[in-house]
Amino acid sequence: MGILIGLLVPLGILVLIAVFVIGIYNTLVRLRNQVDNAWSQIDVQLKRRHDLIPNLVETAKGYMKHEQDTFTKITEARSRAMGAGNVADAAKAEGALTDALSKFMLVVENYPDLKANANFLSLQETLTSTENKISFARQGYNDQALFYNNKIQMFPSNVVAGMFSFTKRDFFEIENEAEREAPKVQF
Repeated sequence: MGILIGLLVPLGILVLIAVFVIGIYNTLVRLRNQVDNAWSQIDVQLKRRHDLIPNLVETAKGYMKHEQDTFTKITEARSRAMGAGNVADAAKAEGALTDALSKFMLVVENYPDLKANANFLSLQETLTSTENKISFARQGYNDQALFYNNKIQMFPSNVVAGMFSFTKRDFFEIENEAEREAPKVQF
């Protein structure tokens, strides 16, 4: 009887440790998948944005014949953004695309006929809506990445994370310092 208890106690402790490790592992997998899902939500909106930009540019080209440099910058920025491989590269490329689009919208102000074009106005409204969706998706992604990163860095889950090679996720951050500043309104 004493030998049986001597075997059951260590076996019970091993079973508890295994259940604990499995529970943490499953939690980390769930969190990693939530981060991946949040990134895919950003990706969907970025694709929508990338698909919309050529239509916006083509509509404007008929009115803005002397703005070829502006169109070229938008096209190049869009290509870089579409080819970004990871979160950090995507954030940088999307920041450049946002800058190019902002400059484009400033140039549009010089073309009242274009601003009055119904197709252009519709595309512009769709772009604004898409930008808002991208912003919300980025916020959701960063929240998920924060929760996941905290989990893999805090004890005791950091031990399990290290054993199974769970790695930290990058945040989708603003690269361009000008975007962090409040806009200046002038009348």
